[in-house]
Amino acid sequence: MKTTKYYIAAIIAFTTWGLFSLVLRPIHDYPSLDILFYRVFSCSILMLLIALLFKRKQIKETVQIFKALPKSEKTKSILLNIGGSAFLMANWFTYIYVMNHVSVKATSLAYLVCPILTTILAYFILKEKLSKTQWISVGLSISGCVLLSYAAIMDMVFSIIIGLTYASYLVSQRANKGFDKFIVLTFHITLAALVLLPFYPVFGGPVPTELKFYLCIETIAIVFTIIPLFLNLYALSGINSSTVGMLLNINPMIAFGFAAFFFKENITPLQITAYGIIFTAVLVFNSHHI
Repeated sequence: MKTTKYYIAAIIAFTTWGLFSLVLRPIHDYPSLDILFYRVFSCSILMLLIALLFKRKQIKETVQIFKALPKSEKTKSILLNIGGSAFLMANWFTYIYVMNHVSVKATSLAYLVCPILTTILAYFILKEKLSKTQWISVGLSISGCVLLSYAAIMDMVFSIIIGLTYASYLVSQRANKGFDKFIVLTFHITLAALVLLPFYPVFGGPVPTELKFYLCIETIAIVFTIIPLFLNLYALSGINSSTVGMLLNINPMIAFGFAAFFFKENITPLQITAYGIIFTAVLVFNSHHI
């Protein structure tokens, strides 16, 4: 099928993010802001080097495409890209904070809430249409999230904040068309780095000296940021944001497995039932493609 490659890109991206806790938990003693600073700065430097060394032609083409846009489209493009960068920054910080200072389960719940929020935003903002079967799937997802929040209401509050920031990013970038995806991502991350740079001397902690910290940060930058975000943007160029959002459930289901079996967090039968319902919802939502 024509859309298969976009589905594969989304699945690889969200499977990768499901493993994020493996490199984030070893540096949980470091402040969340320090992890955010080094992650964003490292990503920006790497992507700028790649763009300047290997993507000069695409940079020129992107500038030419932007210059050729009508004034209203230029304004829209600027707002979408600045907004995309802001949503990413907010998502990264809240995710790191909750992962290291609340619980792994709360972050996995966030990306269960995110597909629901993405579908709702896409329906009202992008006018994306869903079949009756897909709306049933959304209902199943909501019921699973309600079950999960029953005994941990604060986890749900944190989860909605994380989920809303990424849902907003997905919807905004679905509307951000016509430009090279790598150049767009480079802009988002570099703008985030420039915004954060003045805050680093004030809010940054002592310069880390452990080699482990830098190994984890570079792994996060390349494997858990640049590659999956690029695949995510690529997937959005071929399938709608509500579908990408629903596939995002892969991430928290893997994270939930690690919370239960690797980090030994307390897991209840209610939580297992809820995740089972949400897994069924993913299958139902994509049944037409399966």
